[in-house]
Amino acid sequence: MPPRIDWESQIGRRLRFRDLHVFFTVLDLGSMAQAAARLGVTAPTVSEVIGDLEKTLGVRLLDRTSKGVVPTPYGQALAMRGRAAFDELRQGIRDIESIADPATSEVRIGCPESLAAFLVLVIERAAQPYPRMRFQVQPVSWPTVAFPELHERKIDLVLGRLSTSSAEGGFGDDLRVDVLFDDPFAVVVGASSRWARKRKIKLAHLADAAWISTPSDVLAGRFLTEAFEAQGLKPPKPVIETNSIHLRQHLASRGDYIAVLPRSVLRLSAKQHSLKELPIKLSMKASPVGIVTLSKRIPTAGAQIFTDCARQVARSLFK
Repeated sequence: MPPRIDWESQIGRRLRFRDLHVFFTVLDLGSMAQAAARLGVTAPTVSEVIGDLEKTLGVRLLDRTSKGVVPTPYGQALAMRGRAAFDELRQGIRDIESIADPATSEVRIGCPESLAAFLVLVIERAAQPYPRMRFQVQPVSWPTVAFPELHERKIDLVLGRLSTSSAEGGFGDDLRVDVLFDDPFAVVVGASSRWARKRKIKLAHLADAAWISTPSDVLAGRFLTEAFEAQGLKPPKPVIETNSIHLRQHLASRGDYIAVLPRSVLRLSAKQHSLKELPIKLSMKASPVGIVTLSKRIPTAGAQIFTDCARQVARSLFK
């Protein structure tokens, strides 16, 4: 059992944020040598910092393995709490910068490709009053309830596609969900497709068509499967399975492919790609799009501006 730690004598006067930064860098890279290279110091310096941390806390924080360094249970505990403290300090610095000059606010966004067209409109809306506002955008996987990038505080918010249950509070107490609009999936073809010229069309007519969809465990593929099964039909096996919105749009605009796309994508890019929605309803379930944040994390000025602009764009487009 590790010795009881006295905050005043052992921690308050000896633990430095610089040491935590070195510790987090080692964890992220899994190597003291790589951490030293990123930080611009020598490997012995990094090793000395980690050693001092372990001495201060009286526990071993890292295990050295043939594949690199991994955190011990003590290291995991320090990382989980320490990252939150480090993040709050960084957030405080960003708040000070925003107060001094709101126009230079920064927001870090996680967003799947399927919402890129909507994201463009939100960024344009925010950039009008704040032309020097900075945006960092990185892709996130969906659908998910994990949001590791958010929990690791690498991003401020996720603009994501949600399940109905998660939108109604299925994420738990640690996440906050702000639903923006419902975005059902549509059956889409090219404007010159033979299917686009038919006046009356039913799902059964498309059983043997050349479908393009996501895998069946992703929302679009799942709704396609459920739609056929609900009518007692055997679900088609897509000729092309892909999560790429761009690929589905591009192929649907050519030949007789039939794609499953979010209606927001169709609305924002139908003219550009010469697409047409067929009069077929895939699902009665809601497909909400929203912003997810950490519930106990105070949003930065940039994150609040982005969220307000997202609400405005959603209202103007989808009522």
